[in-house]
Amino acid sequence: MRADSYLSAVDYPGRIILAGCDSCRRPVLAYALTGRSRSSMNRMLVSREDGIRTEALDGGCMGNPLLTIYRAVAKSGSRIICSNGLHTETIIESLAGGQSLSDALSRMEAEPDPPIWTPRIAAVVEEDGSCSISIARKDGGDDVRLLYSYDPEPGWGHMIHTYAGDVSCPLPFKGLPVRVSIAGCTAAMLWEAMPQERRIALYMLSGGEERIINAHGGEYGEDRS
Repeated sequence: MRADSYLSAVDYPGRIILAGCDSCRRPVLAYALTGRSRSSMNRMLVSREDGIRTEALDGGCMGNPLLTIYRAVAKSGSRIICSNGLHTETIIESLAGGQSLSDALSRMEAEPDPPIWTPRIAAVVEEDGSCSISIARKDGGDDVRLLYSYDPEPGWGHMIHTYAGDVSCPLPFKGLPVRVSIAGCTAAMLWEAMPQERRIALYMLSGGEERIINAHGGEYGEDRS
């Protein structure tokens, strides 16, 4: 299934990570946000010297900044790291210290936002297009931490998101990251596939080029390459 086709069938994905490689084995990474609360919708993605960050549009409507404001995408050597929260920093510290994503995952827990307990998702993409994807979530009150590793598969990637179910009753994502075709996939295609009334922002690295789309910036939002 194509990445955009899969995404268009998800009622409320929450935060989304797509990782894989293109036909030339170059890394492909996408991070996207959808939301339903005012504080969640009050965000954009921006490019800073240390990576891609979420920022508030209105500083007076931030909700809990520990859950909404963070570095979403960063580089660590030849690796690209992506997550939906402050655990981006945990992963960077682990890798810099010679540890692995598995070591970082052991220190992650679902977000403290009962009753949803939003999962913490992350991906590490290597220079050769191989990648690892992790999720830390609650399951019946227990902490569940899962890690998946994938060899380079030109034109293919894997997608994970924080929520399943409908927007009125979001549930934590369960199951394996979804294998999707990313051949010819663009940021605009993923953006159009996201639920229009819920989409906030999207970042995509593909073909060595980066693009950011923000909902506040017009039809395709803000494009920063």
